[in-house]
Amino acid sequence: MSDTHILLAHGSGGTRMHALIRDLFLPAFDNPYLRQGNDQALFETPSGRIAFTTDSYVVQPVIFPGGSIGELAVHGTINDLAVGGARPLGLSVGMILEEGLEMSLLEDIVRRMKAASEEAGVPIVTGDTKVVERGSCDKIFINTSGVGIVPEGVNIDGAAARQGDAVIISGSIGDHGVAVMSERRGVQFSTPVVSDTQPLHKLVRRMLGVTKDIHVMRDPTRGGVATTLNEIAGQSRVGIEIDEEALPVSDEVNGACDLLGLDPLYLANEGKLIAILPDEHAESVLDAMRATPEGAGACRIGRVVEDRPGIVRMNTGIGGSRIVNVLSGEMLPRIC
Repeated sequence: MSDTHILLAHGSGGTRMHALIRDLFLPAFDNPYLRQGNDQALFETPSGRIAFTTDSYVVQPVIFPGGSIGELAVHGTINDLAVGGARPLGLSVGMILEEGLEMSLLEDIVRRMKAASEEAGVPIVTGDTKVVERGSCDKIFINTSGVGIVPEGVNIDGAAARQGDAVIISGSIGDHGVAVMSERRGVQFSTPVVSDTQPLHKLVRRMLGVTKDIHVMRDPTRGGVATTLNEIAGQSRVGIEIDEEALPVSDEVNGACDLLGLDPLYLANEGKLIAILPDEHAESVLDAMRATPEGAGACRIGRVVEDRPGIVRMNTGIGGSRIVNVLSGEMLPRIC
């Protein structure tokens, strides 16, 4: 690109906008759908139910240890499809660019999105670009939408948790929240904490290969594990009980939380999932998860109980019990 910064002309529909698309976006995301040059992508779909999701990403800073807004946008939308049991087919990408954004930074983010899309095997099939005046957004905002197919026999629903179900998680919690916070505040740790951003659809496929009888799956992003479990307890009208000593939290995240007065239960995760399923399937599903890079740290953290529907309780390490509420206020805004 000859321009070093984004100009309002890059969003005007004229020659600079066409050059930006032709020279940056199309080569980076090249695939047969984009080559059609239409305002929509047309593709064949296998039999099954269609899943559709959308999300917007405004994380600050846009690049942080372990990832960037680009990977988050790709992974986050793939994961929202995956935890519904869907096999992702394609993504759309809408970019809101601030006038004055460095072209080199945009190129870096686009390269990261390309790598994330190719690694996941989920193409970016259509997109849009807008440029707004300086100060109207913070460098770059990204919206991604995704379409996927849910196979027959898969019925995953936030209202489907049942008494006696096991609650499992795919790995350590709080890494993304601490990674973004440390970069934003200039805090350094002896062992750096990096974001856990990663796609989860291959892990979900492995889990469903063991049993399709998985009742609930969610990725605990904003609000963390605590808020996600409260949402499930409310939807399913059940109680959920977790064990503090079973929660997988790294020493580095624990240390950062102690230093900054944070609770890892409320920190965002961008590459983990919670699954609730019949207890008789829990160990075989955990074995399958642990055989994958995405689920190497999978473990059981609790159970679904009959009493106190809508309430999440935690058995503490000192033998007591406390209620785990939904996140109140903003522990760390602009996290994704």
